[in-house]
Amino acid sequence: MTPTRLVLFAAAALAAAPAAAFADDVVLTPREAPAKSLPVPTADVSEGMQKFIAAPLNPDWNQLWKTGEEARIYANAQAARTVQGIPAMRERLHVSVQPSTMGGVKVFVVTPETIPPENADKVLIHVHGGCYVLFPGEAGTTEAIMMAGFGHYKVISVDYRMPPEAYFPAALDDAVDVYQAVLQTTPAHNVAFFGTSAGGALTLEMVLRARERGLPVPGAIAPGTPMSDVTKTGDSFYTNEKVDNVLVSRDGFCDAATLIYAKGHDLKDPLLSPVYGDMHGFPPAILTTGTRDLLLSNTVRVHRNLRRAGVPATLQVFEGESHAQYQFDDRVPETKEAFDEIAAFFAAHLGH
Repeated sequence: MTPTRLVLFAAAALAAAPAAAFADDVVLTPREAPAKSLPVPTADVSEGMQKFIAAPLNPDWNQLWKTGEEARIYANAQAARTVQGIPAMRERLHVSVQPSTMGGVKVFVVTPETIPPENADKVLIHVHGGCYVLFPGEAGTTEAIMMAGFGHYKVISVDYRMPPEAYFPAALDDAVDVYQAVLQTTPAHNVAFFGTSAGGALTLEMVLRARERGLPVPGAIAPGTPMSDVTKTGDSFYTNEKVDNVLVSRDGFCDAATLIYAKGHDLKDPLLSPVYGDMHGFPPAILTTGTRDLLLSNTVRVHRNLRRAGVPATLQVFEGESHAQYQFDDRVPETKEAFDEIAAFFAAHLGH
């Protein structure tokens, strides 16, 4: 085929594509994808992150708890392992952590050794992840420690109630009660919400609940790879199944845990699946995910809904990362990069 004919053929194919795509007789059939091998990405990925990406599937991905009591047994064992590494992390990042209560809710106050003058009047409220059942107590402070250490902000980490102690909407109520307590001393435009996974969903849900209570919305939010649709709707629930080595499957432990927390409540309620909420009037948002994240679509859909609602929203996507791996280790360059981006976003939007 001559170059001229090749160009004409390509142009004709492109011209025909829209007509074919919108033909009345197109059937929305599932696409069968062949089995494939996925090499560990190395371009623009640190050696430390490559090790997380190359790790085998989470061996506990198919722990399908049926009750809050079952989930708590696992959560306590996992928390005991997590807290072993926290003192060294606090030392590396030069932060202190003090347990306290605010609004009748247990919290941890995370304070960096140095707070610059421009951050002295700002407060960040952190809601930890863990599918609404994991990381009780001090185990839930790791992300808050990273944010305080890298961003040099005071952080209030909410130790919200979880099953079997309490069920939906206890986690959300606790987080908003802490926000109301913070508002007693700090104006809303100087407050930000952030969290990852269930914490990312709670970050969005807090804005919805704050509006319900007639509270002002915060100055900015940072929902990390949020569990924004627990009905398991979204393309990456399929494309990244058994690719994400953390969550692994849409029918794995995180879905089982969420069903425990929801306790029969409608999973499409925006206070459980905030992607279905009205996002008009939301504060500026920065969202974080990775290309192998099972919740990539959850994150992308929230970003698009925010943009459609006229909300300034930034989406950062990391190469090769599975669910929440950007905050697995404070010593990995991608972790500092992610939190530096969030801190810079907060600096640009808080106080206005």
